[in-house]
Amino acid sequence: MNLKFWKKKPFQGPGPGEPGWEQGLVERVVTEGLREQRRSRRWGLAFKLLTFAYLFALLGLFWEDKVVEGLTPAEKHTAVIDIKGVIAAGSPASATEVIAALDKAYKDKNTKGIILRINTPGGSPVQAGQINDEIRRLREKHKDIPVHAVVADLCASGGYYVAVAAEAIHVDKASLIGSIGVRLDAFGFEEAMKDLGIERRLLTAGANKGILDPFSPMTEEQKQFLQGQLDQLHQQFIAEVREGRGDKLTGGEELFSGLFWNGAESLKLGLADQLGSPESVARDVIGAEKLVEFTAKKDLFERLADRVGTALANGLLAVMGSGYAQVR
Repeated sequence: MNLKFWKKKPFQGPGPGEPGWEQGLVERVVTEGLREQRRSRRWGLAFKLLTFAYLFALLGLFWEDKVVEGLTPAEKHTAVIDIKGVIAAGSPASATEVIAALDKAYKDKNTKGIILRINTPGGSPVQAGQINDEIRRLREKHKDIPVHAVVADLCASGGYYVAVAAEAIHVDKASLIGSIGVRLDAFGFEEAMKDLGIERRLLTAGANKGILDPFSPMTEEQKQFLQGQLDQLHQQFIAEVREGRGDKLTGGEELFSGLFWNGAESLKLGLADQLGSPESVARDVIGAEKLVEFTAKKDLFERLADRVGTALANGLLAVMGSGYAQVR
């Protein structure tokens, strides 16, 4: 990084009272005026360039979307939808995003089958349940378009909740799959508070309003209540797995203990159906080798913000470099 700073030169010339000092002062004023005009022109040009960059970025994004739509092949293809990362509201793997992608894939008249490409540790049971319900509904409505789950590295907990709604589950022999259980994370610092001599002052309206407060003790009744809620959610999860897998399950109660297995072992336990990748499933099972991405993309203005933010930073550096500093 090389920084070159522009510095004003001190006034040089005859001082007041000396011969020619008036002319020197006039020259100095004119020079400063010209410099100020050049600086103003630079900033004006910079803002114009940034405006054009913004407009071109916006036009480029619209054009990109149109090109992608135009590139959708006319022949039969397999639609691919990613369920990647934590399944949670507002995330790329949220029910809103996944269901929108499913709807778009089903509406494409050339979609012969759909692959859910899953790589997630799980997440919200509500979000996973909504995706599961919608997959079942759409499969019933479009019986000629199968849905297959293909596991990458991980399909655990809520990810498996989604996968069991598919017609079949395909894994790699090294994939990790399972973790059929429910958890609630919390901490208790009440003893540490006592050791530090800190008094917790929590006021509530309702005896159990602070049930998960980490700085207050938990009673045995509260613990039993929370365990009951987890047990109910666990049973809901187990019911969905049994409905989705049916007689394919060959393991016992250990399947629902929260343990997970590699892909090769999952085949023996009936948690998965066969080995496969998105490419092999599209080619050998669905019968449409061409894969087309239907995963929801970022909102247009989010993508625009990413591009324009970079352009703005570069433009400001260019302007500052022309008058004050250069970064190389």
